[in-house]
Amino acid sequence: MHRDDTLEHNPLITPRALEQLNRDAFLWAMSCVRGARAEAEDVLQQTYLAILEGSARFDGAASLRTFLYSVVRHVAAARRRRTLRLGDLLAHWFDREEPLAPAPVIDGAAAVRSALRRLPLRQREALELVFYREFTVAEAARIMGVSIGTARVHYDRAKR
Repeated sequence: MHRDDTLEHNPLITPRALEQLNRDAFLWAMSCVRGARAEAEDVLQQTYLAILEGSARFDGAASLRTFLYSVVRHVAAARRRRTLRLGDLLAHWFDREEPLAPAPVIDGAAAVRSALRRLPLRQREALELVFYREFTVAEAARIMGVSIGTARVHYDRAKR
């Protein structure tokens, strides 16, 4: 690999390597934002920007895929926190709260999707990373920023 083939602020990453992971990273971003396509696109753009600018640094301790999923998760969580703060501010401003109505269950696949959406965030992430994205529990723990034991507990609870 030539120096010119790497990113300036992340010399262990090539644009081609990111390109090869783009589809899976987008699907993970979709999951992190609960299926909102436009928001997932924004999350992925912010992820790539963080990598290009070097605010997210790849040190090679994990696989590039694990690193990329971690950054996507972090960016999505930051967006979620900003949205919640804005929602709290608006609710306070208008002095009201509107609860979200649960999605109706139509068929078996819809029931599974609905059940997954109702899982706590960490359980849903652990289940998706290990079961659907085929990461090990240790890799999922790294992506989620928790210990292996904590990831294992979240995964086991989600399966139940």
